[in-house]
Amino acid sequence: MPAPLKMPASAHARRRRQLMRMAGDDAIVIVPAAPERIRSRDTHHPYRQDSDLLYLTGFLEPEAVLVLVPGRAHGEAILFCRERDPAREAWDGPRVGPEGAVEALGVDDAYPINDLDDILPGLLEGRRRVYYHFGRDVEFDLKLIGWVNRVRAMMKMGNRPPHEFLELGHLLDEQRLFKDRDELRFMRRAAKISVEAHAAVMRAVRPGMYEYELQAELDYVFRRNGAEAAYGSIVGAGANGCVLHYVANQDRIGASDLVLVDAGAEYRGYAADITRTFPASGRFTKEQRALHDVVHEAQRMALAESRPGNSYGRVHDAAVEA
Repeated sequence: MPAPLKMPASAHARRRRQLMRMAGDDAIVIVPAAPERIRSRDTHHPYRQDSDLLYLTGFLEPEAVLVLVPGRAHGEAILFCRERDPAREAWDGPRVGPEGAVEALGVDDAYPINDLDDILPGLLEGRRRVYYHFGRDVEFDLKLIGWVNRVRAMMKMGNRPPHEFLELGHLLDEQRLFKDRDELRFMRRAAKISVEAHAAVMRAVRPGMYEYELQAELDYVFRRNGAEAAYGSIVGAGANGCVLHYVANQDRIGASDLVLVDAGAEYRGYAADITRTFPASGRFTKEQRALHDVVHEAQRMALAESRPGNSYGRVHDAAVEA
């Protein structure tokens, strides 16, 4: 079993610096953590950090906000996070805390999340542009508007509120298209785990099994390798394979069925996505083989056009024309 991969804090710091260069010295960037989601009563769905906060910090805890203030003399990268709490940590696990965040994550400063309401308006003052993902978290949207209004209310005292509110994705989505060396290692690991999981399913399939038994093979390989499902795994036998987002995975697999599996591993925030279709019996019928060969030829032609300089449209057209 290969050793777990670790993303160096220097990689996150490099991404933060690049984002601040694109934003400009008169901007402020605000990236809140993903909210926790209740599953039932007092239990939560497994927590998944906001992808952008993960990309910029590697921080895995909820109730956090990253604020980037380019050119700020007292520190440009500031993290607000939960304080250490031995009583809660006995229930939920250890926390980094503001004291540990600077060393662990390489940010310039860190404060308790409860101080956000007092500190953030002062960070907004004098900044012309605010980069933020509006619409993802309505509750946080309203808080941000309130902080900006607080700065506006003090204009007579010389405070300068932001003039522009810009979608963070315009900068960050473009930046994230270009993967660095560390990211490529994680992406390759996610792909390798996914391939292993699909191979395990193909070895395990037998007519008479249930679809969820094959899903269990996927989940086992994912977790054994320190990964998890990147999305709801699709295991559709027979007609279920024609349902684009089939996730029930509960029907029995027939002897003549084709089984479609659409599943990928997510490893430390980096995901793979693989779809394969194979016969439950181990052998294609004549008609199934003919259909397989048509799809395989379309894939082969698309791969032949997947070269630097070619557009996505050209790749798509090559598959359609095949």
